[in-house]
Formats: sequence, structure tokens, C-alpha cells
Amino acid sequence: MKKMFLISFFIISLLFTTTTPANKTFNISEEKLQEIALQYGKKARKRFELWDKVMQSSKSKDILHKLKDVNDFWNKIKYKRDIVVWRKKDYWATPFEFLSVGAGDCEDYAIAKYFSLRELGVPDSKLRITYVKLLRAGRKYEEAHMVLTYYHKPGATPIVLDNVNKKLKLATTRKDLRPVYSFNAQGLWQAKNRGRTSIRVGSNNLRNWKSMMSRI
Repeated sequence: MKKMFLISFFIISLLFTTTTPANKTFNISEEKLQEIALQYGKKARKRFELWDKVMQSSKSKDILHKLKDVNDFWNKIKYKRDIVVWRKKDYWATPFEFLSVGAGDCEDYAIAKYFSLRELGVPDSKLRITYVKLLRAGRKYEEAHMVLTYYHKPGATPIVLDNVNKKLKLATTRKDLRPVYSFNAQGLWQAKNRGRTSIRVGSNNLRNWKSMMSRI
């Protein structure tokens, strides 16, 4: 799994070719932008250009500003269910696919934020994509949902990056979320006592994750 992640991360990095001075490492080549516009349209190209600017401006910022910039950018992408976008009940889009079509659902936001922060140098050990049960205001039932969580250090209360409640929040303040399990490229964790602690249960062998990584 680690080898697969490093290979896929390298492939993602190939998208960003340096067409300006060496210190600007996140610029997308004009050739790639033209390919995107040809296949997905001018609006898709604009989304990639905006994302490039966010990544470029964020790389020298502190971690909280990195989290905010990435969270704010991806939360501007339209929410649409997988069945509408991909004609499938459950489809985990790559960040490239998500940005290209300009729409997706909760796991697409979480995955895109995860890879963006990895590209900005945030260690994998500090990030987890977390499957939760969400209780919306005025409803009596919980619904499946996915968010990204950032841990400043092991055992710390994580910060939640969410597309529903779009402000950065400590997990302890999100009483509407009940964690079930979490994962990153290196492992899978099962939540305990409403997410206050978790236990590692093994490697990340989730089928949808492996399928998404293969497309990267």
C-alpha cells in the first residue's frame, strides 16, 4: 500500500510542471490546461487555474492557513450525488476527476482535501479520511457522511474539514458527527466511544480506495 501511494503521489506530481522559476512548483503547464479545456471545457480549466493559485499561495503558510485555504477552495465545488454525476450508486472520484467535472459528493471533498494537503507537505500520519454518521438539524435519523480530519499530534483532538459545516471545527464541537472508522494511505482505524479514541485494525484495503488509487 505504501509503494502504491508513493507511485500515485508521483503521478499526481507530474501534473505540475515548472513553467516558471523553480520556486513555483505547483504551476500546471499550458499544455495540460489546454488538454483539460478540450476534454472538459473552459470552466474546468478555470477551476484548475484557481486551484493552482490556492496551492501556490498556501505552500508557505502555517498549517491552519493551509487547512483553511484547502477546505474553502474545495467546498466551493458543487455537491451532486454519485448517481447523478457518474451514474453509479457509490463512486470515489480522484481529485482530477472531481475538479474536471466540477461536482461530487462528500467522499470526493474529503479525498480532494487529503491529497491537496499531502501535496502541500502535510504528513500522511496527521490526516485521516473519516466515515461518520451525520445528524442534521431537524432530522431524527443519521446519514452516512465523510469528512477529513487533521491531527496536530497523536491522540490530539482532530480538526474537521467538512463540506456540510464549512468552518474548521474541533471534533469535540461537532456533536452532529459520530465517527465510525477512518483511514489514510497507510492504515484503517475503528472509532471507539463516539470517536474520542480509535484503534488501528490493519491496512487500508477498502475496495473503493483501491479503485480510486488505480485510476490515479
